Amino acid sequence: MKKVSIVIPAFNEASNIGKLYSELFRTLSLLPNYQFEIIFVDDGSSDLTLKAITDLASTDPRVFYIELSRNFGHQAALKAGLDVADGDCVITMDSDLQHPPEMIVEMIEAWESGFDIVFTKRIEDNQLPLFKRMTSKLYYFIYNRLSDVKLETGAADFRLMGRNAREAFSNFTERDLFIRGLVTWSGFRQKAISYVANERYSGKTKYSVYKMISLALKGITSFSTRPLKLIAYIGIFFFLISLVLVPYVLISYLYGHTTEGWTSLITTVFFFGSLQLLMLGIISVYLGKIVIESKNRPLYFIRNSSYPPKIK
Repeated sequence: MKKVSIVIPAFNEASNIGKLYSELFRTLSLLPNYQFEIIFVDDGSSDLTLKAITDLASTDPRVFYIELSRNFGHQAALKAGLDVADGDCVITMDSDLQHPPEMIVEMIEAWESGFDIVFTKRIEDNQLPLFKRMTSKLYYFIYNRLSDVKLETGAADFRLMGRNAREAFSNFTERDLFIRGLVTWSGFRQKAISYVANERYSGKTKYSVYKMISLALKGITSFSTRPLKLIAYIGIFFFLISLVLVPYVLISYLYGHTTEGWTSLITTVFFFGSLQLLMLGIISVYLGKIVIESKNRPLYFIRNSSYPPKIK
């Protein structure tokens, strides 16, 4: 009998754990020929999330928990669960019930047909706020133009990874994780399945605008040096313009055609000052990633766990 591990990171999701558990096992009951285990990763929650998980683990031997020493972030929590899970395949999903558990049946069927990775992509919900829909489309547009690794529009961290793919992923040691990009970059036979996201069952989203922007920058800078090349191209472009403008200014000065004014001067100073700050900001992001990677710190620490097989 094949074993399926389901990894679920959770941060302050106490009100969602029980509902998710019941929805999951309603779906898993449709797959009697598989052995299932659910591994919750508590990412430093400050509410009763861990208690809700441990209560389930005490009554159901198929439920396990990993308690991280603090909040390391969604991507690190996912990595922690993937590092320890030892199923023939591993399914990762969020704990807010926006990822439909019933999709697991279709994912397993695709895996059994020979795919190493089965990932999901969200179908755009026209009921979402316009700002949310526009920024999502803009993100994928910019990412796919600047990154060497392309992402499907609406790609989510709701996916299935076969044993080979999961073990290959566990070899990644980089600190600044962007799992969607890494999974795509890793290759293997992959299949996309579309889904309509459910409404969040309760609570508030943990992804603020700042975190979404941070994730976008992480994704672009993890897989491409195109922003750095773009800086070089901009520099060359303005250098060529200067080759034309400098002689023009000198000739105008010699023949007395110049007029004193501050508008053009201030505009030029602001434009080039802002451009330089933008360029320095992009370079600083890359330098920051180098500093973080060079420290080689652990991605997470496990404080406690009921899942011992692979925890060192």
